[in-house]
Amino acid sequence: MFSQSTHPFFEKKRVPILFGIMAVLFVLVGQLQSWNLSLAILNLCLISAIMTLGANIQWGYAGIVNFGIMGFAALGGLAGVLVSMPPVKAGWQAGGMGLLGGGVIIVLTSVLAVFVWGRIKHITRWRYWIMTAVILSGYLVMRAIVDPAVQAIESIESAKAGHIGGLNLPILVSWVVGGIFAAGAAYVIGRISLGLRSDYLAIATLGISEIVIYVLKNEDWLARGVKNVNGVPRPVPYEIDLQAEQWVINLASRLDTDVPEMSSIIVKLTYAGLFTIVLLMLFWLFETALRSPWGRMMRAIRDNEVAANAMGKHVTAKHLQVFVLGSAVIGLAGAMLTTLDGQFTPASYLPLRFTFLIWIMVIVGGSGNNFGSILGGFVIWFFWIESEPLGLWLMDVITAPLSETSALRGHLLASAAHMRLMTMGLIMLLMLRFAPQGLIPETKR
Repeated sequence: MFSQSTHPFFEKKRVPILFGIMAVLFVLVGQLQSWNLSLAILNLCLISAIMTLGANIQWGYAGIVNFGIMGFAALGGLAGVLVSMPPVKAGWQAGGMGLLGGGVIIVLTSVLAVFVWGRIKHITRWRYWIMTAVILSGYLVMRAIVDPAVQAIESIESAKAGHIGGLNLPILVSWVVGGIFAAGAAYVIGRISLGLRSDYLAIATLGISEIVIYVLKNEDWLARGVKNVNGVPRPVPYEIDLQAEQWVINLASRLDTDVPEMSSIIVKLTYAGLFTIVLLMLFWLFETALRSPWGRMMRAIRDNEVAANAMGKHVTAKHLQVFVLGSAVIGLAGAMLTTLDGQFTPASYLPLRFTFLIWIMVIVGGSGNNFGSILGGFVIWFFWIESEPLGLWLMDVITAPLSETSALRGHLLASAAHMRLMTMGLIMLLMLRFAPQGLIPETKR
């Protein structure tokens, strides 16, 4: 295997060598294509690496199979809208009281359900029927209050608004709130699902994430649904503002670059700096946790739940703890992605991009190793983006002897976009054959 047959020097310097190769690839893209593209890929790689850290702490530390990454990332993106967008005053005036009233009914129903559940423990036969009646009654009352309010909100200038807006707070606040949203959802999901067998848990989390996306697409009053929310505030300057700055004009002249391109590079570098700070902070926290008694306990639970349970460890409670923690990190990354895009598009949250591609990153990088998770995020996203232009170049070289009017040449060039999926499959096959433990395997301590 790759991890067992490499040179001792490479084994000793594996991390800096592999990250150095990634740095060279980014430089090559900057030189051969454009620095704007290279930095755009870098920013998405940084966000993907943060998501991969969240997935790794669940799977690599505790062995939890979470196929609901997409849903937690979407909740983080929703936080960007609800926190940083200005409130739609007309929407609140039309149906704000109805929404607040519905929220109060939900809270009261939850409290009543908990109270009734505790009071009727002795009524075994009718217990679940009584609870169903309490919850169903609360739901019907809530819908009777909320539905008219929702219709009123969505009728307010639906082409431009039709939703409640946000709190008009700084966008960086939404990063924290996105983590809180995802952590809260993970707690509810974990309390219900973590007792299931791993394969059932995977199906449950995937199904719940689809429910989250379905709600975000259809509840226009919340974040405009498939109409999308554009113009999400940014924590960095706008390119058009930088282009009027004299120091930017002077820098572009000194580097022999257009002013618009220089302003775009500065914005992307600023984003990269913010994302790198978050990534390094999370990496330090997770490395500290991994080396602590808590980290050793989580790996013991992962390797042998029966033995850990026999030693007095509450396995389900620890699984819930790490499930919430990893999901919070994914929600944070989802809010960062909405910030980078400047828009919230529920229809763009697909399992391939936000669940299974993240899992490929964890597997390729090396589950259980934080360095490996970060590297996997960089490697997979880099080739996910670059495989299409590389495929076009390859097909152009292969079909060079054919005439410009050749049907075969046209078909192969048109099919180059599918090289992306073929590249991912090839990477997975090579990794499973030569490095089944990942590029940077877990270090046994």
